[in-house]
Amino acid sequence: MKKMHRTFVRLAVLGVALAQTAGAQRANKAATQAAIDSVVAAFLKDGRAAGMSIGIVRGNDTIALKGYGKADLELDVATPPRAVYEIGSVTKQFTAAGVLLLAEEGKLSLDDDLTKHLPDYPTAGNKIPIRRLLDHTSGIKGYTELPKFGTISTRKLPKDSLVALFKDVPFDFPTGTGMVYNNSAYFLAGMIIEKVAGMPYGEFVAKRFFEPLGMKESHYCNERKIVKNRAHGYDMGPGGQLVLKGYLDHTYPYSAGSLCSTAWDLVTWLQALHGGRVLSEKAYRELITPDTLNDGTRLRYAKGVSRSTVAGHPAIEHGGGINGYVTASAWLPEEKMAVAVLINTAGPVSSDSVAAALVDVVLGRRSDVRAAGAVDVQPYVGTYQGAGRGAPLTLTFNSDSGYLSVKPQQGNQPAVRLTPLGNDTFGRGRERFYFKRDGAMVVSVRVDRVYQNTVLTRRP
Repeated sequence: MKKMHRTFVRLAVLGVALAQTAGAQRANKAATQAAIDSVVAAFLKDGRAAGMSIGIVRGNDTIALKGYGKADLELDVATPPRAVYEIGSVTKQFTAAGVLLLAEEGKLSLDDDLTKHLPDYPTAGNKIPIRRLLDHTSGIKGYTELPKFGTISTRKLPKDSLVALFKDVPFDFPTGTGMVYNNSAYFLAGMIIEKVAGMPYGEFVAKRFFEPLGMKESHYCNERKIVKNRAHGYDMGPGGQLVLKGYLDHTYPYSAGSLCSTAWDLVTWLQALHGGRVLSEKAYRELITPDTLNDGTRLRYAKGVSRSTVAGHPAIEHGGGINGYVTASAWLPEEKMAVAVLINTAGPVSSDSVAAALVDVVLGRRSDVRAAGAVDVQPYVGTYQGAGRGAPLTLTFNSDSGYLSVKPQQGNQPAVRLTPLGNDTFGRGRERFYFKRDGAMVVSVRVDRVYQNTVLTRRP
């Protein structure tokens, strides 16, 4: 009896401990959710965005799946957790995975020249392997940066009409010598998928990805289809007031940006893609491993995804922006954590900033840079110019109380200080600036912004 009594006592003590642990876990989860709610509320404050949906899953633990704000301002409809958004360039990872899937099946090779599958495309003497389409190093002019794109963007025309818009425009640089974010390249990649797979791009993505993974709310976007739980898109108008998003025909974003999805479906995709349920290990490594430029420079952009950081944590991520919507998707491999942020406003609120703030709540923030000792910044001071997205990029570096600062090219934004990292290298957040010398003279700077990697030459 004494032995049985001791057993009962132990079980009772164990039960109390388990109950206390469970209670602590519930309290911690509630505190995390409250902190997440507070973060999102700050971003939606003062009508800077209509609404937002987020999904955060760490391992098997769903940390957050929730909608905020409004899916429709005119009808005053609250955002449901599974609201459907246009995800813009997050589409690119589906396109890249599709190409790799077809390569696994022996239907194409990443080293195939573009003209093997699109024989009429004028390459201006460049050899353009398919892999150079997927990491933005083809040098082909991006169509979204062409003024003429606005003349057809609202009209439903054959895809060849868009190709005709950019195919004869001079390349930004010889293939493989630089990296500038490029929607034209992904448009061409989608055309290759259609030709090799023998079906429309939207049908291919649905059959090979959405249906097998149970992504029931995901689809190729359509301007006229009635979509349950659609979050209507808004742009920021004059005076900081939200307006209905500008019309864009989905003939054109296509394989570069025409998919629609939900926070939950994107989390499902991230877990499957990075959990070995979409591609073989070899193909997956190809997807997430950045290539090099012709001169050996290692990129941080791989194929449809970048190798970067979110709140200082290593991440495989990609953002998206399209009329009325911005999106962030990130996989944090160390934590096996998926993060999706979808916002139905293209305005001042950055989906990347929201994702970073959410990761900070869950994991804490790390530093993106480690400062070296103080350096003489005077040798780097000057103006540098080279290839940029849509137009030449010009950056001016100045001495600011002993720090090196850089003045952004666009608008009236203030100069920002850079952190010295040693070896003629400076950084700010995820950006890196690698200066090159000819003897003692600094002659150029390589600008690595993850989604861009080009050399700017110092102007006299």
